[in-house]
Amino acid sequence: MNTDLLRETERLDDLLTHDLKIIQSDEVFSFSLDAVLLARFSSVPKHGKVLDLCTGNGVIPLLLSTRTKAAIDGVEIQERVHDMARRSVKLNGLEEQIRIIRGDLREYHQMAGYESYDAITVNPPYMPLRTGDLKVNEYQALARHEIACTLEDVILACKRLIRTGGKVAMVHRPSRLGEIVSLMRRHRLEPKRIRFVHPRIDMEANMVLIEALRDGKPDIRLLPPLIVYNERNEYCEELMQVYYGAREG
Repeated sequence: MNTDLLRETERLDDLLTHDLKIIQSDEVFSFSLDAVLLARFSSVPKHGKVLDLCTGNGVIPLLLSTRTKAAIDGVEIQERVHDMARRSVKLNGLEEQIRIIRGDLREYHQMAGYESYDAITVNPPYMPLRTGDLKVNEYQALARHEIACTLEDVILACKRLIRTGGKVAMVHRPSRLGEIVSLMRRHRLEPKRIRFVHPRIDMEANMVLIEALRDGKPDIRLLPPLIVYNERNEYCEELMQVYYGAREG
């Protein structure tokens, strides 16, 4: 593996159990559990075209490459983060499957065309601009706060880019679930599967995974909750499988 592609302050981290590496830097941000869970939760076709919006350092496209032979595009607006993702793809020899594109999701349909994808994943900024602490660097601020795009911008972009019958999967904060469902339905994305993620069994959910079907009929399945840590403060069995299980087909 060619580590000459690393820049100053960057490091090469293992990506779970999949014999993959990812470029990360403390100056930017590192991937976290929400991205891992979204890559696992989303329904992706074996072939076709998959899109990851707000791709960051490319962790979700890399993880999805272990589940599908489909062509995968990742769109990221920040130049430095886009470059890190592009180099991670190259380091893993996945250039023929994964393409990292620098662009604004609000305008990307003009490049890709309407209804171009069979499945979309997105891990968007969670916090409206009016809330939270913006005393972080520009990379973290754009990743966490709705500076470059709002929740409705994200959902509208998904609606423009997903084909009829295609699926859109998102991870977000439970406090915004009502807004997410309302906006999805406004833009012809019908929520079909919802799963809450709780840090521990006695704690409120701090993440929600939601998948919608373009032009689907109303029919929501509420899946069993995922409890991250057990009573011994260890990852639950399901997460142990995610982090240490065998590579998928």
